[in-house]
Amino acid sequence: MMDRLGRGWKATLFAGALAGSVGVSAAAYAADGLPSAETPMAVTPTPPPSPSGSWHAREGVYFQRAWGVDIVGVKRVSSGYMLEFSYRVLDAGKAKYLSDKTARPYLVDEASDARLSVPAMENIGELRQTAPLTVGRIYYVIFGNPGKLVKPSSRVSVIIGKFRVDGLVVK
Repeated sequence: MMDRLGRGWKATLFAGALAGSVGVSAAAYAADGLPSAETPMAVTPTPPPSPSGSWHAREGVYFQRAWGVDIVGVKRVSSGYMLEFSYRVLDAGKAKYLSDKTARPYLVDEASDARLSVPAMENIGELRQTAPLTVGRIYYVIFGNPGKLVKPSSRVSVIIGKFRVDGLVVK
């Protein structure tokens, strides 16, 4: 008898949960099949306003459209003696300029106006990726940071020929 009651209780709970989820998902959509304005998934929050001179989301959209890349950011690597600039390729045709071997990349620290270049290793060459680009893949450029000149939370600019990103914050 207890086993029969247990199975009935579980079946009732499952049926109630299933009916509740169907009701919620049906209520989340309007008659035209699109999410209604009351649903949390249809609301896209706007980012808080940034201080002057900082990286903005709308600038990211510019780089996606004009250069075919999504800027991942700049972070310290190798105990802070190097900086890694990363970007994700969205359009290989537009982004090919960033992997051009003739375009010389450098990073500028906004506080000290120091220009940091890409180190070249004897057997490896420059510490940047110049292979043919693949959509969806993240690529990087490594910049030397002698004496740990650029600190975390410093604002930097990355320049690769005509490509320029200003106001990136070092992580």
